[in-house]
This record gives sequence, structure tokens and C-alpha cells, in this order.
Amino acid sequence: MKIFTHLCSYILLLVVFNVPKGLSDNPPLQDVCPMAPQGERKLFMNGFLCKHPSTILASDFKTLLLNHAGDLDNIVRSSVNVVTATEFPGLNTLGLSMARTDIAPNGVVLPHSHPRASEMMFVHGGSVVVGFLDTKGRLFQKSLGEGEVFVFPRGLVHYIMNYGFSHATTFSVLNSQNPGVVGIVHAMFATDSDVVEGLMARMFKFGEMGVSDNITADFPWAL
Repeated sequence: MKIFTHLCSYILLLVVFNVPKGLSDNPPLQDVCPMAPQGERKLFMNGFLCKHPSTILASDFKTLLLNHAGDLDNIVRSSVNVVTATEFPGLNTLGLSMARTDIAPNGVVLPHSHPRASEMMFVHGGSVVVGFLDTKGRLFQKSLGEGEVFVFPRGLVHYIMNYGFSHATTFSVLNSQNPGVVGIVHAMFATDSDVVEGLMARMFKFGEMGVSDNITADFPWAL
């Protein structure tokens, strides 16, 4: 019995000290911490200073920033509105941010990644094809309809395509108050370049092939 107790204690210590760090933002040290207005910030820190507890209001925890569609009049025919603690004070220290994505028929959200967060996406309306690449180059792709959910792991390149005949809308929650966005294509080419158009065409051609999940070759964005 004594040996069993020591063994259990050893296993527990291994679990505690080997839990991956940085899976999301650091936990808060108080119940809530809405971001302080710009004029009240006296120093720079990794995050935002809190409002004085006596000035916190219920309105600090409400936002209307995701209640309307974005502008789809662009080359990719899509719009992504990410709301972080910068725009929504109540998110400060909670390790969360949100996003709304609107995609017109034949529109895409080009390959990108979030270096500080995983993303859980809910399809509010329409139908989309989504996918991400892991670090071994394997592609995980799925078709999603209204009410379905898909997860993009932290830091991995992912994309969304509208494959329906109507407007598609998705809502996402990310486990960082500042997830960051690294646009793979826009980091190298102008938004209105022929490269972007060519990439969109290849992505849709790939989808039309009806390829099953986890295919590792013939990526549509290979330039």
C-alpha cells in the first residue's frame, strides 16, 4: 500500500509539472479586469491596465461589434472582423477574443495563422469548406454546414472557402485576448495582385476535386 501511495504521488507530480504551458493567456488574479481607458494608462505592460473596481459597469462586458456583416467588395469576397481586448474592454485578462467572418459565394479567407491562439469556429449560416496544415504538411479539410463546429489548432495555417450559393457567416472564439494574425499570402504579395487571384482559383479547383480528408499532396496554394 505504501509503494502504491508513493507511485500515485510520483505520477501526480509528473502530471502537474508537465502540463503544457501557454495553451492560453495567463489566468487572471481577480474576478474581472475591464481595460482602463487610454487616459488612465500610465505605463506599458503585456496586456492592459484594469479599471478601478468602483468604475466597472455591466456595459464593459457587452459589445455590438459582431452584429453586422463586413464589406465583401474586395478581391477575396470575404470579411473578417476580429474583436480583441483592445476593442472590447471586458475581455481583458480573460484569455479570449472573438471573430465574425462573412464570405460571399465563391469567396475565400486566404491561408493565415494565429500565433498565440487556437480557434473554435461555428457556422452560423451557409456552407463552407475549411482546412488546416499541420507541421508535417498533412492537410485536414472538411465541408461544414449550418450549426457545425471546427477547430483550428494554435499557430497552424488554415483557410475557409464558401462553397454554397448564398452568403456564409461564421463566428469564432480564440483562446487569447490578442491572438495575432499572420497572412501567408498578403505578407508577400499585394492584395490586388494576380498571385492572389491565382491562389483563389487553385483553392476552388482543389475543392471541386472532392478530395477526402488528410491528403498530403497537390496543395492548391502551391505557387
